[in-house]
Amino acid sequence: MRFHWFLPTSGDGRAIVGGGHGLTRSHGVSAAATRRPPTIDYLAQVARAAEQAGFEAVLTPTGTYCEDAWLVTAALTQVTTRLKFLVAFRPGALSPTLAAQMAATYQRISGGRLLLNVVTGGETAEQRRFGDHLAKDERYARTAEFLTIVRGAWDGPFDFTGHYYDVEGATVAERPDPVPELYFGGSSAAAGPVAARHVDVYLTWGEPPSQVAAKLDRMRELAAAEGRTLRFGIRLHVITRDTSKEAWAEAKRLLDQISPEDIDAARAVLRRSESVGQQRMLALHEGFRGGRVRDLEIHPGLWAGVGLVRGGAGTALVGSHAEVADLVEEYASLGVEDFVLSGYPHLEEAYWFGEGVLPELRRRGLLGAAPVRLTA
Repeated sequence: MRFHWFLPTSGDGRAIVGGGHGLTRSHGVSAAATRRPPTIDYLAQVARAAEQAGFEAVLTPTGTYCEDAWLVTAALTQVTTRLKFLVAFRPGALSPTLAAQMAATYQRISGGRLLLNVVTGGETAEQRRFGDHLAKDERYARTAEFLTIVRGAWDGPFDFTGHYYDVEGATVAERPDPVPELYFGGSSAAAGPVAARHVDVYLTWGEPPSQVAAKLDRMRELAAAEGRTLRFGIRLHVITRDTSKEAWAEAKRLLDQISPEDIDAARAVLRRSESVGQQRMLALHEGFRGGRVRDLEIHPGLWAGVGLVRGGAGTALVGSHAEVADLVEEYASLGVEDFVLSGYPHLEEAYWFGEGVLPELRRRGLLGAAPVRLTA
């Protein structure tokens, strides 16, 4: 298993900071909750905390209301030592040959610490902000061509003529070492074949284990048809404490800051999302407008409260360190190897997980030795 953290480049706070899939930080409690703006100093604190706590990488999101992932993480390579950066980017926003060049340069200046998260884009309105007017299924078809050229350029020169791209002699100055692993998520019918053919790690959001199992089985079949195998990852939030009571009290504190009006406003926007994954997230808390914190427990230890006012990943692992480790094990038994986690605030929650759950997993023999701790 590999564990990654999240870099809050749209802001952080002690409440659920919204945004994504049509939501802005002004929806729900987000504007009031964002008391930690995404300055480079604060993001450096989070990155160093993730490195100190034992995470392998940090996911850096892409979108209108985020700081640019390439620029921010390139800066943060200079204040970290071994931490990798899982940079999210949209194929429609730059040329594939330029993306191959940027990745190769990044690997050289960072010492090989780049991972890539390919985001095809699920919201037409946001895509149009960047000048992209393709329909959703076409965006996936373009992503397939894009990734073909990126990989070809790394081994170039490479010629390609397709529906969306026509390149001659695509290449880079020097092949990246190592070649960045490609992460990719998508629940629609158009997304599966692209992942099966082109990427290294297929990511799913944190649905209940039975739903995740069905999704991974489908992806295994698609990959096998291509003569390939995939690694699998899952994107979750986490609230872990020394006791279950303390963890659920923290979840209740987060929920208490969300009013029924907040929920209604966020749902009105998220229901318009084109993302199949987003609609699956919404279904996990359908009908909830207010109530007890554990009314949103959709599987033992899996809480759907984050998704009430946040687009994208909307579920959290909640419980004592041992209980959270149990649920991590349950997902691992399905074939999940990469866990991409986050929590509010991201600085403090990185330590809660790193100092509580990771040692528990090591005690169970599920992780190797802890990385060497950094010193000041």
